[in-house]
Amino acid sequence: MAQSFSNIMGDDVEESRAALQRCSPGNSHRSACLYDLAISLRARFKQRGVLSDLEEAIEHHRATLFLRPSGHSDRSASLNSLAISLRDRFKQQGVLSDLDEAIELHRAALLLRPTGHPDRSASLNNLAINLTDRFEQRGVLSDLDEVIELERAELLLFPPGHSGQSASLNNLAISLRDRFEQRGVLSDLDEVIELERASLLLCPPGNSDRSASLNNLAFSLRDRFEQRGVLSDLDEAIELHRAALLLHPPSHSDRSASLNSLAISLRDRFKQQGVLSDLDEAIELHRAALLLRPSDHFDRSESLNNLAISLRDRFKQRGVPSDFDEAIELHRAALLLHPPGHSGRSASFNSLAISLRDRFKQQGVLSDLDEAIELHRATLLLRPSGHSDRATSLNSLAVSLADRFRHRGVLSDLDEATELHRAALLLRPSGHSDRATSLINLAVSLSDRFKHRGVLSDLDEVVELERASLLLRPPGHSGQSASLNNLAVSLTNRSEYRGIPSDLDEAIELHRAALLLRPSGHSDRSASLDNLAISLVIRFKQRGILSDLDEAIELHRAALHLRPPGHSDRSASLNSLAASLQARFEQWGVLSDLDEVIELERAALLLRPPGHSDRSASLNSFAISLQTRFQQRAVPSDLDEAFRLYLQLSHLSHAASRSDLSAAKAWITSAEQLQHDSTLIAYQTALKFLDQRVALLSSSSHHFDVIREATSSLATDAFSCSVRHGVLTTAVELVEQGRAVFWTQLARFRTPLEELSLSGDTGAALAEELRRLSFYLRNSFDQSNEDQPPQIRQLTMQWDDVISRIRMLPDFSRFLLPPLFSGLQKAAEEGPVIIVNASQYGCDALIILSAQEPVHVPLDITQTEVSELSSEFQSLAEQFGFSDHQDELVSILRNVWDDIVDPVVQALRESNVPPGSRIWWCPTAEFTLLPLHAAGPYEKKNDTLSHIYISSYTPTLATLIRARQQVSQDAFPQHFVAIGQGNPGKGEELKCVAPELIVVAQHVAPIVSFTSLSDSDATVQGALDALSRNQWLHLACHGMPNQQQAFESSFAMRDGPLMIKDIVRSDWQNPEFAFLSACHTTVGDEKSPDESIHLAAAMQFSGFRSVIGSMWSVDDEVALQMVSAFYANLVDDSGRLDCTRAAVALHKAVKKLRRNKVPLEKQIVFIHIGV
Repeated sequence: MAQSFSNIMGDDVEESRAALQRCSPGNSHRSACLYDLAISLRARFKQRGVLSDLEEAIEHHRATLFLRPSGHSDRSASLNSLAISLRDRFKQQGVLSDLDEAIELHRAALLLRPTGHPDRSASLNNLAINLTDRFEQRGVLSDLDEVIELERAELLLFPPGHSGQSASLNNLAISLRDRFEQRGVLSDLDEVIELERASLLLCPPGNSDRSASLNNLAFSLRDRFEQRGVLSDLDEAIELHRAALLLHPPSHSDRSASLNSLAISLRDRFKQQGVLSDLDEAIELHRAALLLRPSDHFDRSESLNNLAISLRDRFKQRGVPSDFDEAIELHRAALLLHPPGHSGRSASFNSLAISLRDRFKQQGVLSDLDEAIELHRATLLLRPSGHSDRATSLNSLAVSLADRFRHRGVLSDLDEATELHRAALLLRPSGHSDRATSLINLAVSLSDRFKHRGVLSDLDEVVELERASLLLRPPGHSGQSASLNNLAVSLTNRSEYRGIPSDLDEAIELHRAALLLRPSGHSDRSASLDNLAISLVIRFKQRGILSDLDEAIELHRAALHLRPPGHSDRSASLNSLAASLQARFEQWGVLSDLDEVIELERAALLLRPPGHSDRSASLNSFAISLQTRFQQRAVPSDLDEAFRLYLQLSHLSHAASRSDLSAAKAWITSAEQLQHDSTLIAYQTALKFLDQRVALLSSSSHHFDVIREATSSLATDAFSCSVRHGVLTTAVELVEQGRAVFWTQLARFRTPLEELSLSGDTGAALAEELRRLSFYLRNSFDQSNEDQPPQIRQLTMQWDDVISRIRMLPDFSRFLLPPLFSGLQKAAEEGPVIIVNASQYGCDALIILSAQEPVHVPLDITQTEVSELSSEFQSLAEQFGFSDHQDELVSILRNVWDDIVDPVVQALRESNVPPGSRIWWCPTAEFTLLPLHAAGPYEKKNDTLSHIYISSYTPTLATLIRARQQVSQDAFPQHFVAIGQGNPGKGEELKCVAPELIVVAQHVAPIVSFTSLSDSDATVQGALDALSRNQWLHLACHGMPNQQQAFESSFAMRDGPLMIKDIVRSDWQNPEFAFLSACHTTVGDEKSPDESIHLAAAMQFSGFRSVIGSMWSVDDEVALQMVSAFYANLVDDSGRLDCTRAAVALHKAVKKLRRNKVPLEKQIVFIHIGV
């Protein structure tokens, strides 16, 4: 009976062992016997897979090599055989040192096989194979370069007609293809195709390798088509795949693979030419392939996926829902073939996720996108750190999150997408073939974030990332034109924001370079034409070079021609051409240009339906053009249509972006200029957008510039508009909504939650969760230089979720929403609040009373006059203490009285507010810089304001209401800390600080728990620690305002500044009162007086119900007198301190200083803020 092959192998090993035993050490045949045994053991390992056979073979090969020193005729054979066995072990165990050693052995063998040696070609081939293995492990391109040189050398050894030429051509083609995939150099791919054509000629009809050769050449032609877009390559690839299919009739084992390849190429041609018959044929071929791959077939899941992808494409063309639904079911079926633990499960998750994302993009069902994101998350879990596809998964999840951001507007999705792209980039270090892609993806995310938040550091980073990606795509690289284009677009954007001319010039040169790489027929040519034109228009607007504008118009027309109806970028092209023609109309005034602009913008708007991210920008530009034509021709229908367009903004459903807010502001400008009856709706819309914009920003001072830009004069102008329309309660709501928005944003994290806690178990649980999140979010203020680091992003998402759930509870539907007048009126429960408003459209005061409608007081002063008055006062205040300026001060205070305060006092009297009552000033804009509390006629027999009413201030009505809601803890002991720092690390000595602390102690120590911190104990941390244990504070030190960087305004401690940002992060328990005996504690950001970013406001925000601060420099000795008089009036016989008496105590202290003939500017420097 015949022996099995396995038994024969076993016999060979035993015979070789017996032969070796007969060759004792020293025998001249011993090396041959060792070699034969090693060869037999490796052959048996290949048959049986027993690793010990391979280990023994390696040891015998090493022994053989030792017996075949340099010069031995068989040394090269031993080097070669040991190397082959080491590579076998590497393939089994993955130990790279085996592969490294194999490579060195093959190099040594090659040196022993010079040109003409019969085994040189084998050595060249073996070394190439091993270097290819190492390249696949380590990705070092120099290994691949060497492989190619070795294979070129091998090919030279196989002249035409040689039996090995076909294999050699094929090997070189494969390596060049690998290098093309890494470096993208098209000449490599061109050479691959020539080599595969030569290989095909060596496989005539009837040759068993012909079908493989046909397919290889077809694949390469398809790849070149994808790079160069030359359709003849794709047509030839299809014909080659058809020829290969004819060689694989039914029942051929490779038929399903051939069906699959032909189908993929037909789908590619469909994507290029849009001929549906190609796609229909591809689907039928995929169905045929699937039938040949039953449920247990290894490639069934691939066929399910490919058929699904083609059905998805057909749905996009014909819109038959059953195609898309079938595609998703096929992906789900493929996933079932990959249960948990299957190596293909992550790929199946990924394919299903991509299809769901595509269906979302077609049908807009957000649950599809949500499921896609969850599948991408699941994929990522299956691709942990170290997995070769982790970077791809990070990228896919990021792209889907970016899609969801564009539809829901939740910035946390965009932030997470950005972080995922950063993580993907870290996995693609220098030298990685996909690094350029990751650099670009991260740049796109940051660019999107810049568009919504306007933080310029994001745009700067985009430019740097795109420069880095361009360096990775040198001349000849297929992706160079895209990199040139991306960098040019970002430089153009930056030139508009930073105004650097060289950015724009560089952008134009880059766009020209990109256009040269995108000739007629290139799929991206229209984008290059458009982008170059946009940059030229911007340069024309900056420098007035008419040739730039004319060239831009021609480029835009050429781009539009390449974007026919149905093209996804047609609306952008229409808009861009319109913008260029608009610029030319403004230059030359030719009305036919303007008519064409309007028709182009009308067409663009039709392509941007409600929900489109660029709709508001289209509405705005279209409306502006119609208004321009109205000014030229006075046709009323143009104006009516313009405002109908603007009114559509008020129905926006998604979270507002910067462009939405910009459009609403443009609406306001137009409506105000034309006194249109939609003006008030425009303001309400803009303030709603502002509220959404601020809510999307993290609570960081880094975003204050963005808020400042967004708010500008919006609230004060809205107030003025409401007053002019006679809707006074709306005026109060709008000015409240649009002022101090930064504090309002931060105040969300300090919301009193007692009422919510008492509303039931659900309310109590939500209140507790909100307390926890508030604590973490408050502590995160300014902790990171990143825009919104991952942990803060996660907290913000949780915060939004809790707020949504609270608003579902009965009586909490308006929780943390902008308050209505009925709620704001509570600010006047203990005395009237006077809003004094300055706007470009007029100045007014509104008196808020507790039980009636607001009282309107027109002010006979313009905003310009208020600004001049406040500037005059600020200049004077800087000179206080250096010389006598009594007369100038009195003159200013008389003007304030005549133009502002006296009309209010008359109205208060008419409203029956008795003399001696407390009143609260709530000034806006430039009014915030004037000492309203000190106004008066300063004439004998005529009272100043301080003789009539007791003045306090409040930044907003909501701030005052919050302070009143914080009920004093009467049942608990009162803790008072006096902190004095007369000798800070920097700055002059304050000699009266120590006596001031003694005076405070004399008055309050007998009735409260009193602590004093001074000199070396008065450090930043010492002060913060003391404030965490005390509810009452007296702080005597230098105040350091910073009008450029308001959040860095500070109190000077021994070891450095105690800044606003430190105060904001603090969590003090029931703070009551703070006397800030320091200079400039109510001086804030000079560009944004309405934001009230100053030391006193920071203390009030941090919970202090009542604060005394200073409006300018404080004289050291006068401060001592003021403090003594103040505390003497604050302390009464009750045995407890009451912060609501602070305003009266300050009022009486000022009177005492007046009697003591203290100079006027020193009497009135302190003001009271709060309850």
